[in-house]
Amino acid sequence: MAPRLPRRRHKKSPTVAPVVVIPLTVVTPLPLTLSKPGPSIDAHGFFSLDSNVPGLSQLILQKLNMKSYEEYKLVIDGGIPVSGFGFQCPQEMFQRMEDTFRFCAHCRALPSNLSDSKVLRHCKRCRNVYYCGPECQRSDWPVHRKVCQELRLVAVDRLMEWLLATGDFVLPSGPWPWPAEDVQDWNTWFSMRGLQIDATLNAIIGSHAMTSLWASVGRPRPDPDDLKGSLRRLLTDVLSRPLTLGLGFRVLGIDVRKTGGSAVHVVGASHVETFLTRSGDYDELGYMFSGHLGLHVIMVGVDVSADFLHSTSASPLEPGTVQLSGHRSLYHDFWEEQIETGKIAYPDMVVAFHPGFHASLNLMEAWLPTLLLLRDYKIPTLITVYSHQELAASLQILVNLDIHVTAYGANPFTSLKPEQVYSNPNKQPVYCSAYYIMFLGPAR
Repeated sequence: MAPRLPRRRHKKSPTVAPVVVIPLTVVTPLPLTLSKPGPSIDAHGFFSLDSNVPGLSQLILQKLNMKSYEEYKLVIDGGIPVSGFGFQCPQEMFQRMEDTFRFCAHCRALPSNLSDSKVLRHCKRCRNVYYCGPECQRSDWPVHRKVCQELRLVAVDRLMEWLLATGDFVLPSGPWPWPAEDVQDWNTWFSMRGLQIDATLNAIIGSHAMTSLWASVGRPRPDPDDLKGSLRRLLTDVLSRPLTLGLGFRVLGIDVRKTGGSAVHVVGASHVETFLTRSGDYDELGYMFSGHLGLHVIMVGVDVSADFLHSTSASPLEPGTVQLSGHRSLYHDFWEEQIETGKIAYPDMVVAFHPGFHASLNLMEAWLPTLLLLRDYKIPTLITVYSHQELAASLQILVNLDIHVTAYGANPFTSLKPEQVYSNPNKQPVYCSAYYIMFLGPAR
């Protein structure tokens, strides 16, 4: 493992040449809110739900017929729990999943805490946020009105994701008909895929799977334009990660035509990057670089899904192929066990999707060995964050660690699917990988 260098004096924010410049006005790390250490980021996230809505984690387990977080985690990892997890029919499944969102967005009351005279009803506009009565809904309206329309999209996307899980929504694929340098963002990507996208979406909208989905959820089926919009958002959510990797290759100058192929390590990976991920989901990265000699994407993290744990190998890749594999470990341990021993070659690039080290001392301590390792071994690195505030806080931390930031800005391949904050539904939705930071080695 890389040695820890002596702490240096605090420096001002970096002077870099961003690819897409976002002016920074805040460079102070965010307030530290998490205090209890946990076994993983996934566990942190699950139990932190209770800090805003007391009892929400237990409500979720109850509605999913699970007895503990360990059973929940087992299912996420692809295992079979010992209790009565499962549903008798799609209608029951969708109803119970919707029940996990049932709490008053204003007073935070759960169904079990309501008096007999009250019942939770959702906002008729967004069909997403619930209230225990007219008083709470009226009091909350000044806040909710700012996000109501966006939360309506969240409610539709949440149901449409089922088509990805079942495999009924197959992503468009195939070699790019345009030169890669002409595809700079989602607008140009959709223009390039044009007719193929339209045919794919129209086929899904008219499919039996779509009809069955909306018959099972007990809600009115949205009009075709709304369904098509949701499918496009879901498509960007899946492809955002491989295309963001491609952005990193471009900006950091990674040679994808080197003999033996190129390797990228996704560090801090969890079920978000690995659960239900299929081998073809990263094919778009290969199409982005015509003539590449093989790309190997290795997911490394303590929460990598069990069904994604494939063996890693140092053998040369087949030209033109994209290989996915996983390794359940902290990255600095993976480095010592796999890279320093020569089992796996050094990575050409390392990527961390939403590492979150700005959020608490515990997470910062967990990430520190990896950040110092990447700095000291001068590994080209890209990280993504949800917001401009996270961008500013993360930049300040990297500067404090004497890391040389080479670029930062708005990600042209951010997910266009809004993400609702589970336990705070009226908080402004965020978008995955909205901003990026790239760095290389120590500050000069």
